Amino acid sequence: SALVLNCTLLSASSITMNSSVTEFILLGLTQDPVKQKAVFGVFLIFYLATLLGNFLIVVTIKTSRTLGTPMYFFLLYLSFADTCFSTTTAPRLIVDALSQKKTISYNECMIQVFTFHFFGCMEILVLILMALDRYVAICKPLRYTTIMNRHVCSILVILVWVASCIHSLAQIFLTLRLPFCGPNEIDHYFCDLQPLLKLACMDTYVTNLLLVSNSGTICTVSFIILLTSYVVILYSLRNHSAEGRRKALSTCTSHFIVVVLFFGPCIFIYTRPPATFPIDKMVAVFYTIGTPLLNPLIYTLRNMEVKKAMKKLWCNKE
Repeated sequence: SALVLNCTLLSASSITMNSSVTEFILLGLTQDPVKQKAVFGVFLIFYLATLLGNFLIVVTIKTSRTLGTPMYFFLLYLSFADTCFSTTTAPRLIVDALSQKKTISYNECMIQVFTFHFFGCMEILVLILMALDRYVAICKPLRYTTIMNRHVCSILVILVWVASCIHSLAQIFLTLRLPFCGPNEIDHYFCDLQPLLKLACMDTYVTNLLLVSNSGTICTVSFIILLTSYVVILYSLRNHSAEGRRKALSTCTSHFIVVVLFFGPCIFIYTRPPATFPIDKMVAVFYTIGTPLLNPLIYTLRNMEVKKAMKKLWCNKE
């Protein structure tokens, strides 16, 4: 938490008014008053469910003695990243749905870009750590406790925080160089790179290549790494017992569903030439709000150990 706070303060202190624009207008998902009320109700429910689901996972893992393995250690950080990632966009979308003035200041916009990419990158890297954990557990079971000990896991998580900060700082420093002379309407429900590039009053070709190559490369390479790891895991399962294969497949299937749901939309958004499409906002909804909501459901409904730990936790409280 201290690291992300320091990174955010560093990015905020580096913000200079490199333009005549002091605020942006977010057009949101729709400008129809009736649909805006529907957006408010639906996404308020989604966001509250996201907070509740991820909170339950964090509390369950923290209090349960049976969920002390590295897999659940990483799952705790995935839930934390999901909560923060959704919080960077969902509250403003919900509030703006009922607001007449849908504006965001230049500084707030830049901070939103930073935090959005920070926690998005954290989620990607934690998913890689979870795949690494499953690979070691299935392919090197005798050395699992030695390789994935608590000290190693803690170091890996620290590296995730550092890498996420570096990625976000690279994004925000390039974004801060963009001059905005007007118009200031962002055709989106949050500040992101492509809509901001569209508003910049300069040739953004090189900047777009740098920005997209950063996020696009992270998304694509991470997706390839994850798919490769699952192929290796599935290949190694041929030597396991039927029960071992069933348990391993159940866990890996949950991870694979999360990976596809998250990386599909991300790759679509961040690995293409500078352009915006009407479908972009709906695709963004899927990975900014949908995936953080689905992750708790996927990891609880498909995981017997988590469900048992939750039942034990809440039954004891009663």
